[in-house]
Amino acid sequence: MGFPVGYTDLVFPKLLVYILTLLGFIRKALYAAFSFFGLGDFLEPEPVSVPAREESGPEPNSVSAALIRELLPVVMFSDLAEMNPPENCAVCLYEFSGEDEIRRLTNCRHIFHRSCVDRWMDHDQKTCPLCRTQFIPEDMQEAFNERLWLASGISDFYCDNPAISTGL
Repeated sequence: MGFPVGYTDLVFPKLLVYILTLLGFIRKALYAAFSFFGLGDFLEPEPVSVPAREESGPEPNSVSAALIRELLPVVMFSDLAEMNPPENCAVCLYEFSGEDEIRRLTNCRHIFHRSCVDRWMDHDQKTCPLCRTQFIPEDMQEAFNERLWLASGISDFYCDNPAISTGL
């Protein structure tokens, strides 16, 4: 249907476009004048860069993430050249380069940037971000659970109570 014929020639939107165009020209003229006098950084300072996340960084939020990090190997991407690895990380989508630190998952053999999969583990994820296979192989799961139990300190609490430790 469209607008009625009387509303097709609106003055207000045209006036707004003209004012915005004029303001754009004024901005460019001021910037050119300030740049001419060596004050160009006064109007538009250098963009502030966000500091990169430290690789050592803070301790992981969960005990399980710390234990999984101990089990998953960290290798350089250049060491994986003979196995025909993928070109980019499935988490961040950046291409791998020779000096990148890579975590190679033991169960599914997927590889990711160390920082990408570590961030994934910080959210208490225990599976591959790509295929959802468990990080810990089944043959190591019992030992992992035991280490997790000991690291959490809960066993010390229960061992102090003889009724719980004997099963009574």
